[in-house]
Amino acid sequence: MVDLRAIGRISALAAVIALAGCGPSAEQPQQAEMVLPVDVVAVKTESLALTSELPGRIEPIRVAEVRARVAGIVMKKRFEEGADVKAGDLLFQIDPAPLKAAVSRAEGDLARAQAGLKEAQARVKRYEPLVKIEAVSQQDYDKASADLNSAQAATRSAQADLETARLNLGYASVTAPISGRVGRALVTEGALVGQGDATLMARIQQLNPIYADFTQTAADALRLRESLKSGSLAEGDGKALTIRVEGTSYERKGALQFADVAVDPGTGQITLRGKFDNADGVLLPGMYVRVNTPQGTDNHAILVPQRAVKRANDGSSHVMVVGADSRAEARSVTTGTMQGSRWQITEGLKAGDQVIVGGLAAVQPGVKVTPTQAQATPTGQKQ
Repeated sequence: MVDLRAIGRISALAAVIALAGCGPSAEQPQQAEMVLPVDVVAVKTESLALTSELPGRIEPIRVAEVRARVAGIVMKKRFEEGADVKAGDLLFQIDPAPLKAAVSRAEGDLARAQAGLKEAQARVKRYEPLVKIEAVSQQDYDKASADLNSAQAATRSAQADLETARLNLGYASVTAPISGRVGRALVTEGALVGQGDATLMARIQQLNPIYADFTQTAADALRLRESLKSGSLAEGDGKALTIRVEGTSYERKGALQFADVAVDPGTGQITLRGKFDNADGVLLPGMYVRVNTPQGTDNHAILVPQRAVKRANDGSSHVMVVGADSRAEARSVTTGTMQGSRWQITEGLKAGDQVIVGGLAAVQPGVKVTPTQAQATPTGQKQ
């Protein structure tokens, strides 16, 4: 006979076990979504002076090649290599002895010619009244007149020879044609110079002020001209340049002098020249520099900190912004020029967007974030 009480106890125990198994699962709370704190900056437009940094080379404002203008032996070098010299300073002394002898010889020739001239003048003066009374033949008078003309020509020739001899004697003292910095001596004492050609003896370069030559694309040059024409860039600002010596923080301000009249057909670039003060002599010919030249003004520029811009392997750029429902969103952007520690953004952002600049390492698209306004970074400080 079936024990009904035993069956009831077994059913009750099974019900208790079933309730014990499913009770806690029903009462377990759902896991909370993670919210990441981030620093953001609000995008705003501002006025930005656009510049281009172009490579350039330093060129002297004037170069003079000191050459021997007469033949002779170099006796002395009168300057210190690498020193500053003034126009007219004595640089070399060529042996003047043979040149002094040439002057003396020319003086003697002139004296002889002057004596012949005096004699011819006296003969003509004496024959002039006699030919009128036919005491002297017309033929003798004509010959005396011709001798006078010949004596006058010989005297002028002798005077020119003497001037040439004196000039050559002066050229024995080789002086600086311009003020500037003289390089190394290309000849030494005892060298024979000026024999057959004008021997190069030294080179002087004027270094204050100084030029910086650089190239720019024709398209950029046209944009600069349009900016000046439209008034977005003042005439004075358009000519203001800054150069920086490559590899250093040395900077110097100057002004645009001219643009070349032709475009290089091979590169499509045009050569420009800036003029810079160089009183301290730091800028030297041939030095490689970077030239900053103005290109115009963007009155609605968008700038974001450098650390906010990330680049993919394909070179594309993006930033993380706070999107709808406070969730992180990746936004593709196009960068312009680097201005200090900030990137110019030409496409992809608008005023009011909140760009994430802090806590980026843990942020992924779609993650919920808590934005906090980041403190402004002082101008010029790295971020």
